[in-house]
Amino acid sequence: MRKEPIFDVAQLAHVEIFSPKPDETLWFFKDLLGMEISHQEGQSVYLRAYEDFYHHTLKITEGKEAGLGHVAWRTSSQQALDRRVSAIQGTGLEKGWVENEIGHGDAYQFTTPDGHPMELLWEVEYFEAPSELKTPLLNRPQKKPQRGVPVRRLDHVNLMTSETKPNVDFMMDKLGFNLREHIQLKDGTDVAAWMSVSPLVHEIAMMGDPLGGKGRMHHLCYWYGYPQHLMDICELFTENGITIEAGPGKHGVSQAYFLYVLEPGGNRVELFGDAGYLIFDPDWKPITWKEEDLEKGIIWYGSQLPEEFFRYGTPIIGDKKPSTIG
Repeated sequence: MRKEPIFDVAQLAHVEIFSPKPDETLWFFKDLLGMEISHQEGQSVYLRAYEDFYHHTLKITEGKEAGLGHVAWRTSSQQALDRRVSAIQGTGLEKGWVENEIGHGDAYQFTTPDGHPMELLWEVEYFEAPSELKTPLLNRPQKKPQRGVPVRRLDHVNLMTSETKPNVDFMMDKLGFNLREHIQLKDGTDVAAWMSVSPLVHEIAMMGDPLGGKGRMHHLCYWYGYPQHLMDICELFTENGITIEAGPGKHGVSQAYFLYVLEPGGNRVELFGDAGYLIFDPDWKPITWKEEDLEKGIIWYGSQLPEEFFRYGTPIIGDKKPSTIG
């Protein structure tokens, strides 16, 4: 019998990344991807896409190397937050409460079994558009920016793991995530998984790290809505010295049009040209991709992904950097 589903985690709220080149990273997201600055304080800048309703969905913090700061999830209520905190306590992965955070209320911090920093929160600050950004479209938080090719909203994050199953089990058992698709080797080992708490195919993906690293980030992703915008941003990247790693193309897993690029600080960013498909079935059976299926599972339209795509993550392991980083 299927376990009673947990609906306590509602959505991906924001992601923090570290950058050794914070000014250039900010330029990438603000001027090329058209994101808005919500706040600047200390070594951090807070940004949001023009259809993100919260104070921010991205936090860029200056650091010695590129990598993941943390992933934040919003719960469906204060009571839901309390329940998930109770579920995490005693696992050895809890870190405790933090207060006085910018853009949201108290947050409970923890890690995945692999060490990825995460937090849960309920209270959020909603973006209030200044007069020059107000729009007559009342269901949109602000005007569409007139710079770059502006992304519309935060979509998902992809994390690399030394071992996939313990991390996937943790997200499902303690936080209530649903397994939507996964890649399984001939020996039955899962090497990648796509999970969500909403009808999206995934708000988080986890994939095995062939270099054996722990706690690394593969990419974060923002959503455009229209595949044409992938072509448009490619022109801006080409004219502004940003090397495209892969795409535009289309994945079999998730059925989404994609583009991968490394921002100047070294973190990989994916841009979605559509939402793939949505899942409304409450009794969804996870899609299993076998080794023999991978040619179409990884990509079914466009050129093949480069080998470094599966090995490169942040923080970087070793001295070698892909040619896409200046």
